[in-house]
Amino acid sequence: MNEGEKLITTTNPLTGATSVTEVKETTPGEVDALAKKAQDATARLANVGREGRASLLDAIADSFETGRELLVRTADEETGLGPKRLNGELTRSVFQFRLFAEALREGSYLEAMIDHAGETPLGAAPDLRRMLLPIGPVAVFGASNFPFAFSVAGGDTASALAAGCPVVVKAHDSHPLTSLRSLEAIVEAVAAQGIPEGTIGMVFGQDAAGQLIEHPAIKAVSFTGSLATGRLLLEMVNRRPDPIPFFGELSSLNPLVVTAGAAKARTVEIANGLFASFTGSGGQLCTKPGVAFVPEGPDGDQLVDILRDLTVRGAGHVLLNQRIAESFETIAGRLVAKGASVEGRGETNESEAGFVVAPTLLTTTASDLSADLTEECFGPLLVVARYVATSDLHQAFQQIPPSLTATIHAEDDEVERFAELFDALEPSVGRIVYNSFPTGVRVSWAQHHGGPWPSTNSQHSSVGVTSIRRFLRPFVWQDAPSTVLPAELRDGYSAISRRVDGKMIMPPEMATSTLN
Repeated sequence: MNEGEKLITTTNPLTGATSVTEVKETTPGEVDALAKKAQDATARLANVGREGRASLLDAIADSFETGRELLVRTADEETGLGPKRLNGELTRSVFQFRLFAEALREGSYLEAMIDHAGETPLGAAPDLRRMLLPIGPVAVFGASNFPFAFSVAGGDTASALAAGCPVVVKAHDSHPLTSLRSLEAIVEAVAAQGIPEGTIGMVFGQDAAGQLIEHPAIKAVSFTGSLATGRLLLEMVNRRPDPIPFFGELSSLNPLVVTAGAAKARTVEIANGLFASFTGSGGQLCTKPGVAFVPEGPDGDQLVDILRDLTVRGAGHVLLNQRIAESFETIAGRLVAKGASVEGRGETNESEAGFVVAPTLLTTTASDLSADLTEECFGPLLVVARYVATSDLHQAFQQIPPSLTATIHAEDDEVERFAELFDALEPSVGRIVYNSFPTGVRVSWAQHHGGPWPSTNSQHSSVGVTSIRRFLRPFVWQDAPSTVLPAELRDGYSAISRRVDGKMIMPPEMATSTLN
């Protein structure tokens, strides 16, 4: 190792043991070279076309399946999330790549539109042809809590590549070896498909992260993590001579409401589901319910009693790193100091050396809920706020920062309550869940994973097919000869849906299927 070079360390959260890897922090010269390679690959990646990129995404999915055993074992050693959870997450990543490949072949994500030249009520009009083009190289910051689905192998990487954008990933400090193994799987697929070098790259270290954001070749940044870190990155983006899009998924409390009817009809079911939702994966999920509104009265009392019993009997949870574990204890203590009561707390083994915390249930009343009690706590903690009347809920909702989700548990005969709660919650979230739980985000065409600030800083989704839209920009060809147009905008092209002279034209096979 040359003088001045630093080696990356990795820590096993189960034991707390830290070891030095052979991975080096990325130097400024290496960051510059990676960003320039990504810039050089941009046009060539676009030129392989939708089918070429779809084949690449399928090949990446295959590569992850082939390397599954090593990937899961490495991730378990760096996250403590367990093989079952990690295998499920890797399957989700594989599915994401295949879904985006399908979206590329289907083609409607391009939003192709044609307005032929002609006379209009405003006079003679030019020929206009519009569709979405890749924005350019994207810097992707991996998340600690999803070493596959929101990291190197995650949806940001998959959607950027689908859009035709090369990716340079900032490896997360909590799982550097998992990041490296994931990169190797993607590089293998890129090489096998003959895709341009520079399509995927990765940097290690905090200094390299800043240099990557500042590099003029980078045209967008995607980040999943804490609000504090997101603010710092956003400030760096805005200090650039040419500010670029920053897509951040940052903070979410995800309120959950149980009506009186639901508390009576499904007491045990809701209590068990809620416990599983706020403790699953150690409570380290962006959609974890952080505050639950439960009605006063015998049914609500029973629901809270079950939650307390589950919490007290609950085993300790291994958190991803020391910083998260320390933050959990700090915030839990702060919530109690601000007025929340400890309703129940599980046990931890003091002899355990890893980053283990106890599941914690706090209580307050909806009328006493304040901004001090709505701080996001990453980990297995839930605040239960008891309420008497709907007016208590409306007042309490004003104290909750906008979130990714809100959840309503109500019975079918409480239609008016459904509508009233929806109207109160809809402006401040991106998804409302009915009679279920927000953890577990389906990867699909219709999914939206986002919400008003501070849950995210954009109107775009970071999950599902529409997440591709983040890394595309509109472009119009005016009075252009056919030879310079993309195939998707030429007259007679019929492989994708297009809006032509204001009317949606579908591919023949799709139109036939619709008619049938």
